[in-house]
Amino acid sequence: MWSARETEWVRGAAPSAGRLRLDVHLRPGDLARGLRAEVAQGLGGRPRELSPKWFYDEEGSRLFDAITRLPEYYPTRAERSILAMQAGEIARLSGADTLVELGSGTSEKTRLLLDAFHARRQLVRFVPFDVCAGTLVTAARAVALRYPRLQVHGVVGDFERHLDRLPVAGRRMVAFLGGTIGNLKPSARRAFLTALASNLLPGDSLLLGTDLVKDRRRLLDAYDDAAGVTAAFNRNVLVRINRELGADFRPERFAHVVRFDEEESWIEMRLRAQERQVVRVPRLELLLTFDEAEEMRTEVSTKFHPEQVEAELHTAGFALRRFWTDAPGDFGLSLAVRGRR
Repeated sequence: MWSARETEWVRGAAPSAGRLRLDVHLRPGDLARGLRAEVAQGLGGRPRELSPKWFYDEEGSRLFDAITRLPEYYPTRAERSILAMQAGEIARLSGADTLVELGSGTSEKTRLLLDAFHARRQLVRFVPFDVCAGTLVTAARAVALRYPRLQVHGVVGDFERHLDRLPVAGRRMVAFLGGTIGNLKPSARRAFLTALASNLLPGDSLLLGTDLVKDRRRLLDAYDDAAGVTAAFNRNVLVRINRELGADFRPERFAHVVRFDEEESWIEMRLRAQERQVVRVPRLELLLTFDEAEEMRTEVSTKFHPEQVEAELHTAGFALRRFWTDAPGDFGLSLAVRGRR
């Protein structure tokens, strides 16, 4: 069930805005319940850990947008450069008439793909999929206005829970960009890719963005910029917990920490208590005691070798069709096809 505002958008759009539809698979309160459960489990025990999904409230999304424009943060620019060069080839090789974007956000980079598909006159529908209904509705309206004949079918859901709700229509290409796959640990990554493959048909394809292993200093700098924007982004999760759960974290008492785990091949972001402190979370009846220098992990971001990407896709049921990188080889974009079951 969607809100009155969303219903008005779907029913009241002008004909020139194209055909618009919105499916909502997250009930009111689902995200709040999820945050409560994760804080209770992830911070209530040891080692302490939170999922990076909780970064993205309104302020977190604003800060992340600022991060993507920082000189140290190469992934967004690198992926965009690949799309700018290869979008036409991606459209041709995929043969898709339906573009699905997981974690669509503002769909800004996806415009390069939409333009390429539009130029080939092969795209019938666009399916933006995101956890945030407000952002999705705004982006979908903009896409529909830009491409008047395109069917836009928005889906509000969690890509770790609702892949089986993807519309089954036409020949689909699922885009999962930005290196977001790297936020999933190996077991969760296998489960995600396998679930995605099981919900696609033979001939459907996946366009996957992956950050690649590189000089460690560049990796660390990308997550610990000189201006401190990423540090503010990291601490903002504590601000969110304060606001939504009534906690009394003092974010300034936690240091932003970044390290590269050589064994796991991932960047870790952490928050380190700068002194011993007690934090109350009244809505969970939880009392958290942090020792001095104790840390909570807030993100992992895996960095891949190209052969690793191909192997993981193959295990899930995809055959790699083409692999591209930007000129320096910082970032990879894979087009893989779902094989026959």
